[in-house]
Order: sequence, then structure tokens, then C-alpha cells
Amino acid sequence: MGETSAEPDKNGFQASAWHFVALLAGNAALALGPWLVRLTDTGPISAAFWRLLLPIPIIALLAWRGRAPGPMDLRLALLVVMAGVFFALDLASWHIGIEQTRLGNSVLFGNSGSVILMIWGLIALRRAPSWREAAGVIAALVGAAILLGRSLEISTTSFVGDLLCLFAGVCYAFYLLPAQRARAVLGQWSVLLLVCIAASPLLLGMAVFAGEPIWPGEKGWTPVLLLALSSQIIGQGLLVYSLRNFPPLIIGMALLTQPALAATVGWLVFGEVLVPLDILGMALVAAALMLAKSAPPPRLASVRSD
Repeated sequence: MGETSAEPDKNGFQASAWHFVALLAGNAALALGPWLVRLTDTGPISAAFWRLLLPIPIIALLAWRGRAPGPMDLRLALLVVMAGVFFALDLASWHIGIEQTRLGNSVLFGNSGSVILMIWGLIALRRAPSWREAAGVIAALVGAAILLGRSLEISTTSFVGDLLCLFAGVCYAFYLLPAQRARAVLGQWSVLLLVCIAASPLLLGMAVFAGEPIWPGEKGWTPVLLLALSSQIIGQGLLVYSLRNFPPLIIGMALLTQPALAATVGWLVFGEVLVPLDILGMALVAAALMLAKSAPPPRLASVRSD
């Protein structure tokens, strides 16, 4: 496929065919994360520890190549540490939830930070929501209620898994708030590097406290390495390359490939069959995510990059 550059539009976006492929491929790589979490035979929190620790040398190289001139001061250091704490909580609760609920649900609720940030922005600005924002919030609430109700019908374990993934979405939103401020000065890869360094020991401590196996067992290192590579390097790298070239609406629509692919994997590999009511709930939450992505500023880009 040859690269064909489009003329920049009135918003300044200029995307090529390669940018579009990278956008879809990055979302696809991230969507496979929950499946790889299930394939590992470490504990779920231990898998989160390895997925942040193992890519650090590669992320450090990328951070060095794309280093920003901004200095590191105490305020930025505190922002990065705060982001690392919430990122550790996000991954710990999300990984546990992935093992207890359906893959499609885990991705949808794990990405709920988009809607949470939109609501946070409305509260901070003290203004009424637009029709798009109101529709997104209503769709998110109704869709989440349907999915939570369906999980409770299946088992209390699935219901708890959904709640854990929802909590992960909240933590991810509060990870993004300080991280986005630090990125403006330090750059994307530098902040990701510092967050990984801050979050890794926290995750290791939580895994030890929970009594989880830390080292891979009979399945070996392959699932753990694939998880680290696909989530932190391939998925993150492709999104860093592509996101700046698209308007929010296109980013929101591309985000919907994540729950669709995860639900397909859940059906094919784990027999997680969806009934029409499940599909309705997922469609409502997915629509809320897209509306949140395409809402006018101020907002923060919040596609999961883990």
C-alpha cells in the first residue's frame, strides 16, 4: 500500500492511508490485551507488573529519541507519581476484572474513563451539557445498567468483575488528568516511561501482598512478553503515531473496534455468547464512548494505552 497524503482540512488534520491503518491496528493490539491477560499463568496483578516492567528499555529509547526540552521540577515529579499510582490501581483492578467477566464488558468498562472525563469537564466548567454530552451520559448509564444486570443474572462473580473494570475506568481517568499535564512539558514517551517506573513497584507490592505467583509457570514467558509488547509498545506506539492526524469523531469510531474485537475473541475462544440484550447494552456504552470522544473541548484523549 502506497502512502497517499490528503490535503489538510480546516481543522489542520492531515491523515494518510498509513495513519488510518496504524489507528485501527493500535486499537486492535490493545483489544487483544484482555485475552493475553487470561493466557498468562502468573497472577493478574503480576501480569500487570510484567507488562509495565519488561518494555521499559524500549520505552526509554523512544523517550530519549523524542525527548522534550522541558525541565523536571517538583510539581511535574508529583504529577507523574500521582499518575503512576492511579495507573497501578487501574491495571490491578482491570486485570482482576478481566478474569471475572466477559472480555467485551472488560474493554467497554475499562474505557469508561472517556465518559468520566467528559462529566468531570462539565463539573469543572459548571455548565449544562450539550445534547451530545447528555446523550452520551444517558447512553452510558442505561448501557452499563443493562450489562451489569446481565452479569448479575449470569453470576455474582461476573458482576464483581464488571464493577472492578468500572473502577479501573475511574482510575484511568484520574491517571490521565495528571499525565496529560506532564505530557505537555515532557512528551508522551517520557511520561509513559516515568509512569511505568513509578507504577511497577506498586504493582509488584500488590501482587506479593495478594499472594499471587510472580514468575510465569508452565505456559512460560510467551504470553507475558506478547502482553507487554502488544499493549505497551505496539498499541501505544501506533496510537502515538496516528492520533494527532484525526479529528475526535474518527478516533471515537476507531475506539469501537476494541470492544467488538474483544467480544469476538471472547465468543470464539471462551464461548462467551452474547444475547440481544447484551448487544444492546454494549451498543449503548459504545455509543457513549464515541460521543464522549467526539464532544467538543475541553476534553482529554483517553483511548486506553495499556
